[in-house]
Amino acid sequence: QVQLVESGGGLVQAGGSLRLSCAASGRTFSPYAMGWFRQAPGKHRDFVAAISWGGDSTSYADSVKGRFTISRDAAKNTVYLQMNSLKPEDTAVYSCGARVRSWGDYNYWGQGTQVTVSS
Repeated sequence: QVQLVESGGGLVQAGGSLRLSCAASGRTFSPYAMGWFRQAPGKHRDFVAAISWGGDSTSYADSVKGRFTISRDAAKNTVYLQMNSLKPEDTAVYSCGARVRSWGDYNYWGQGTQVTVSS
Protein backbone atom coordinates (compact mmCIF):
# COMPACT_ATOMS: atom_id res chain seq x y z
CA GLN A 1 0.00 0.00 0.00
CA VAL A 2 2.90 2.35 0.75
CA GLN A 3 4.96 3.50 -2.20
CA LEU A 4 7.97 5.83 -2.19
CA VAL A 5 9.07 7.60 -5.35
CA GLU A 6 12.31 9.57 -5.56
CA SER A 7 13.04 12.38 -7.98
CA GLY A 8 15.54 15.19 -8.51
CA GLY A 9 18.66 13.25 -9.39
CA GLY A 10 20.89 14.17 -12.28
CA LEU A 11 24.35 15.19 -13.42
CA VAL A 12 26.11 18.07 -11.70
CA GLN A 13 29.67 19.35 -11.49
CA ALA A 14 31.64 19.26 -8.27
CA GLY A 15 30.61 22.11 -6.03
CA GLY A 16 27.09 22.17 -7.41
CA SER A 17 23.78 21.43 -5.73
CA LEU A 18 20.80 19.15 -6.14
CA ARG A 19 17.60 18.66 -4.20
CA LEU A 20 16.13 15.19 -4.03
CA SER A 21 12.49 14.55 -3.24
CA CYS A 22 10.75 11.42 -2.02
CA ALA A 23 6.98 11.36 -2.26
CA ALA A 24 5.00 8.75 -0.35
CA SER A 25 1.59 7.46 -1.30
CA GLY A 26 -1.35 7.64 1.04
CA ARG A 27 -2.94 10.59 2.75
CA THR A 28 -2.44 8.96 6.15
CA PHE A 29 1.24 8.14 5.70
CA SER A 30 2.95 8.72 9.05
CA PRO A 31 6.13 6.71 9.69
CA TYR A 32 8.34 7.02 12.73
CA ALA A 33 11.20 8.25 10.56
CA MET A 34 12.41 8.51 6.99
CA GLY A 35 15.92 8.41 5.68
CA TRP A 36 18.13 8.71 2.65
CA PHE A 37 20.65 6.07 1.65
CA ARG A 38 23.04 5.74 -1.25
CA GLN A 39 24.74 2.93 -3.10
CA ALA A 40 27.61 3.20 -5.55
CA PRO A 41 28.37 0.43 -8.07
CA GLY A 42 29.92 -2.56 -6.34
CA LYS A 43 29.28 -1.09 -2.90
CA HIS A 44 26.76 -1.76 -0.18
CA ARG A 45 24.02 0.68 0.72
CA ASP A 46 25.21 3.43 3.06
CA PHE A 47 23.27 5.65 5.39
CA VAL A 48 23.17 9.33 4.44
CA ALA A 49 20.60 11.13 6.58
CA ALA A 50 17.42 10.53 8.52
CA ILE A 51 14.65 12.59 10.06
CA SER A 52 11.90 11.80 12.51
CA TRP A 53 8.50 12.36 10.99
CA GLY A 54 7.72 14.88 13.68
CA GLY A 55 10.76 16.81 12.48
CA ASP A 56 12.32 17.02 15.93
CA SER A 57 15.40 14.92 15.23
CA THR A 58 17.87 14.53 12.36
CA SER A 59 20.96 12.44 11.80
CA TYR A 60 23.70 12.64 9.18
CA ALA A 61 26.61 10.55 8.02
CA ASP A 62 29.93 12.19 8.80
CA SER A 63 30.75 12.39 5.10
CA VAL A 64 27.81 14.71 4.37
CA LYS A 65 27.52 16.77 7.55
CA GLY A 66 27.53 20.47 6.81
CA ARG A 67 26.74 19.86 3.14
CA PHE A 68 23.44 17.95 3.08
CA THR A 69 20.19 18.87 4.79
CA ILE A 70 17.23 16.56 5.24
CA SER A 71 13.74 17.93 5.72
CA ARG A 72 10.17 16.83 5.37
CA ASP A 73 6.74 18.21 4.61
CA ALA A 74 4.27 16.01 6.43
CA ALA A 75 1.29 17.63 4.74
CA LYS A 76 2.69 16.57 1.37
CA ASN A 77 4.01 13.17 2.52
CA THR A 78 7.39 14.20 1.15
CA VAL A 79 10.96 14.13 2.41
CA TYR A 80 13.75 16.15 0.83
CA LEU A 81 17.51 16.01 0.69
CA GLN A 82 19.24 19.27 -0.15
CA MET A 83 22.75 18.49 -1.34
CA ASN A 84 25.27 21.31 -1.56
CA SER A 85 29.00 21.39 -2.30
CA LEU A 86 28.72 18.07 -4.07
CA LYS A 87 31.83 15.96 -4.56
CA PRO A 88 32.57 13.20 -7.08
CA GLU A 89 32.50 10.70 -4.22
CA ASP A 90 28.83 11.57 -3.68
CA THR A 91 28.03 9.80 -6.94
CA ALA A 92 25.55 7.01 -6.23
CA VAL A 93 21.98 5.88 -6.51
CA TYR A 94 20.08 7.63 -3.73
CA SER A 95 17.08 5.87 -2.21
CA CYS A 96 14.65 6.94 0.45
CA GLY A 97 13.28 4.63 3.08
CA ALA A 98 10.59 4.73 5.73
CA ARG A 99 10.50 2.94 9.05
CA VAL A 100 7.37 2.26 11.02
CA ARG A 101 8.96 1.77 14.43
CA SER A 102 11.65 3.56 16.40
CA TRP A 103 13.81 0.45 16.20
CA GLY A 104 14.73 -2.12 13.61
CA ASP A 105 15.17 -1.87 9.85
CA TYR A 106 13.45 0.39 7.40
CA ASN A 107 10.22 -1.15 6.15
CA TYR A 108 9.64 0.55 2.79
CA TRP A 109 11.99 1.65 0.04
CA GLY A 110 11.86 3.68 -3.12
CA GLN A 111 13.53 2.59 -6.34
CA GLY A 112 16.18 5.27 -6.20
CA THR A 113 17.40 8.19 -8.28
CA GLN A 114 20.86 8.53 -9.82
CA VAL A 115 23.16 11.34 -8.72
CA THR A 116 26.35 11.82 -10.71
CA VAL A 117 28.96 14.41 -9.74
CA SER A 118 31.66 15.13 -12.29
CA SER A 119 35.03 16.92 -12.20
